[in-house]
Amino acid sequence: MTQIISIMNKLLSNKTLYYQLITLLLVLTPLSVVENQPDKNTFQSDIVSPDLNIPDEYKIGGFAIGTQSYTFNRFSAFEAIEKTAEAGGRVIEIYPGQRFKEDDDTPFNSIDDNQIEELKLKLSEHNMMLVNYGVAGMNNPEEARTVFEFAAKLGVPVVTSNPNTQEQMDFIEELVKEFDIMMAIHNHPKPEDPESDYMIWDPNHVAGLLDGRDPRLGISADTGHWIRSGISPVEALQMSEGRIISLHLKDVEEFDREAGDVVFGTGVGKVSGVLEELVRQNFAGHISIEYEANWFHNVPEVAQNVGFIRGWAEASQ
Repeated sequence: MTQIISIMNKLLSNKTLYYQLITLLLVLTPLSVVENQPDKNTFQSDIVSPDLNIPDEYKIGGFAIGTQSYTFNRFSAFEAIEKTAEAGGRVIEIYPGQRFKEDDDTPFNSIDDNQIEELKLKLSEHNMMLVNYGVAGMNNPEEARTVFEFAAKLGVPVVTSNPNTQEQMDFIEELVKEFDIMMAIHNHPKPEDPESDYMIWDPNHVAGLLDGRDPRLGISADTGHWIRSGISPVEALQMSEGRIISLHLKDVEEFDREAGDVVFGTGVGKVSGVLEELVRQNFAGHISIEYEANWFHNVPEVAQNVGFIRGWAEASQ
């Protein structure tokens, strides 16, 4: 018993070993215990999904997996990169207002060319790819152009925003064509105010915004916010087929607007079903784990989520 306690204490004192142990246990645990395994006979889609052309070296089990840096919003962008790497992620999406690094409070959306070079060195140090920038406001053509110009400097293949009207989509579509950078519409929960004009919580409304538009315009699907809006993530993905560029992948406690985030496989998010549907759709975008809980100490939960996806992919081969 003394030896067992000693081993456990060593594990707990070594973060890397601890997270590796969590991931290993998730890989070895039969997924039928966590969620139902995928149906091998699911009909494969012949619709072409948006392709971010992310190299295989940044993928885990066929998926480009990392975090939305808002997961680590109590920390800087540099620290978010470190924590994503510590949790096993290979890609990252950074949000506009995050401070740049520990000794530099510059908001991320205001960093200059020299700081961008610093950022690229930091990403290279952790063998990580910056795949997305957002969620960035694009309420008028001038604001939208600023976002696309900044994204071009960052070298990201896609930006995430929240356009709600056809008028906004018109000028964003022109910028997508000009810069050859994709734009993904990101959903938040259905407003409590019935008079609110915010409609992109509804995948039907988003489908209308995208109908007939450039194929580089698509969706950044927040599965947790769909659940908080009373919508099944798998059904919403099916409705959005051919337009899924990225995900903010979550599992949440229950179908309730105030439901909290939980580790994959322990809530109502049907994460296995989401992954199965992504495979069926030939998904070629990225998955951002956005874990909005335990803000100061959530790397272990993020690591478990990375491990869940890795384990699911191993079991579904």
